[in-house]
Amino acid sequence: MAKTFRPWDVEQRWLLPPSVDELVPEGHLAHFVRDTMRDELDLSEVMAAYDEERGYPPFHPVMMTALLLYAYCQGLYSSRRIAKACVERVDFMAVTGRSQPDFRTVAKFRKRHLPALARLFEQVLRLCERAGMVQLGHVALDGTKIKANASKRKAMSYGRMKEIEPKLAAEVQSWFDRAEADDAADDEKHGIDRTGDELPTWVVDKEQRRQRIQAAMAQLEAEARSEPDDDPPPTDGGAPPPRSESNADKAPADKTQFNFTDPQSKIMKTADGFIQGYNCQAAVDSAAQIIVAHEVVAAQNDNDRLVPMLDKIRRNTRRNPIELSADHGYLSEANLAALRRRKIRGYIATGKELDLRAPSEKRAAARGPLTAQMRRRIKRGGFRSRYRLRKQTVEPVFGQVKAGRQFARFSMRGLRAAGGEWALLCTAHNLLKLARR
Repeated sequence: MAKTFRPWDVEQRWLLPPSVDELVPEGHLAHFVRDTMRDELDLSEVMAAYDEERGYPPFHPVMMTALLLYAYCQGLYSSRRIAKACVERVDFMAVTGRSQPDFRTVAKFRKRHLPALARLFEQVLRLCERAGMVQLGHVALDGTKIKANASKRKAMSYGRMKEIEPKLAAEVQSWFDRAEADDAADDEKHGIDRTGDELPTWVVDKEQRRQRIQAAMAQLEAEARSEPDDDPPPTDGGAPPPRSESNADKAPADKTQFNFTDPQSKIMKTADGFIQGYNCQAAVDSAAQIIVAHEVVAAQNDNDRLVPMLDKIRRNTRRNPIELSADHGYLSEANLAALRRRKIRGYIATGKELDLRAPSEKRAAARGPLTAQMRRRIKRGGFRSRYRLRKQTVEPVFGQVKAGRQFARFSMRGLRAAGGEWALLCTAHNLLKLARR
């Protein structure tokens, strides 16, 4: 007895084109992101960039914005992979209305409008607040290191530059001398009007490399000269002390690194070794793991980021959190005093007592009155201390971004571009939380 199957005719043509709402099920994230961009957010800053009717009409900026944010929600960051998804994936077709921008269009749109796209974070945060997902009862602050769009093998220390540059200069000069001698011999042999006496390309390449090393050394030396003196500022409100004369001749340390691909990125230590990257900060509300403030810096240490992040929380939400937790990297008497001035109850890990071999200034900082008070507060709470909320609030967010959505490296270069891309990631994270509320 023959079995009947459903018809399968790949040559069948649809009599009517399908609606984009039929491409993916109702309630899908693609519909949510598209409708939120179209109906809820103010994209006038992006739209204002298009003010002249000329050439072929561009893709709609609202559609391109929705496409980028949906791609970041799906863990797609490469412009080529985003363009490929517009052709192959029906959920992306539901966002774009079956438009198919190529990868150059996607990359140029992201680069052109990155500052405006980064500012969408505040608007999405407002939507989360209206949905009751931001309470600011407890906010956890932390930083994570993310690789820059540059290899650490393209970095060179200042000491290595001082060693290599004279050798390259001598080698290039010897090639010029040899080339001139060869030219003179050829002129004597063939006549001065004969061609073929151009310098070889390998001379030009080496010379260009030497010039780049000289430029990098000059930049590192300028940064060293611009660093403030070690003398502390006056505490009586007077003018700062005059700049030290020796500061004009200050040279960078030999171990100071410069990366030729992304000079603003830094070599940073992580649990898995050293990377060329940036330090990405996030302050997360414990109610629904909504990111309420973010920042990207090119510095290993988190200590001086607490006050700027408090300012960003205040600016974004118009109020201070009731509590704030952070790990030992944010501990200092100055940071604890800042929390007290803002009437924020802090929970910052104090770490272990420093032994007698530690420098005296570090021992004094670890035994300051506010640090001692914080140590007693956390010890008194025990396993029920509010500090426990830190690990279950901010660290899962980094896990969702880096492991869940597989963001391992920035796509763009430079501190400002990395900051804009981190803002897009934080906006996409909040959109996902808002869609699943």
